[in-house]
Amino acid sequence: MCYLAADKGLMCAFVERWHRDTNTFHMPFGEITITLDDVSSLLHLPIMGQFPIFERLDNNGAVSVMWELLGVPDGAANAALRDGRGNAVLLSWLRDHYEACCENEDWEFVARAYLLHLIGCTIFVDKSATSVSISYLALFRELVVCGSYAWGATALAHMYDKLGDASLAGTKQLGVFITLLQVHEFNYH
Repeated sequence: MCYLAADKGLMCAFVERWHRDTNTFHMPFGEITITLDDVSSLLHLPIMGQFPIFERLDNNGAVSVMWELLGVPDGAANAALRDGRGNAVLLSWLRDHYEACCENEDWEFVARAYLLHLIGCTIFVDKSATSVSISYLALFRELVVCGSYAWGATALAHMYDKLGDASLAGTKQLGVFITLLQVHEFNYH
């Protein structure tokens, strides 16, 4: 089974049945939810460890972190942030930067660009599905430490939060890792 394309009907049904207060889906047969065990067994993400904590960066902080952790000069960082519409960079820009770092054999920058792109496409996907907040980059300051984070717990908390936002009247987009919802549904039955 391929999970590359989202089943929009399934996603709408899930969002309509999401209850913000209990973080559960209200189904005709009862309440269900996605648990840490589901995340661990379906996505193989660690659920034990330190919870990654990040703080939102202003433009100057984002430029500084991009220089320090990705080797991006101030002018290029400002341009990338402008294109990303705020405190984010486009995933396409990040892929291009990754390739440039590979050519220059800047392996720490390569690793950080790859990891930032990975979480921007998966656990911290935004509604546009085209950008990622540069605030997450600080999680990869110490590459040896980021392996000890409870990424599964983080993914689940982020998904609960975004499902709560999407369940509000007037919301037209869902900013979660939809593969987790689809995989859970197919494994649940």
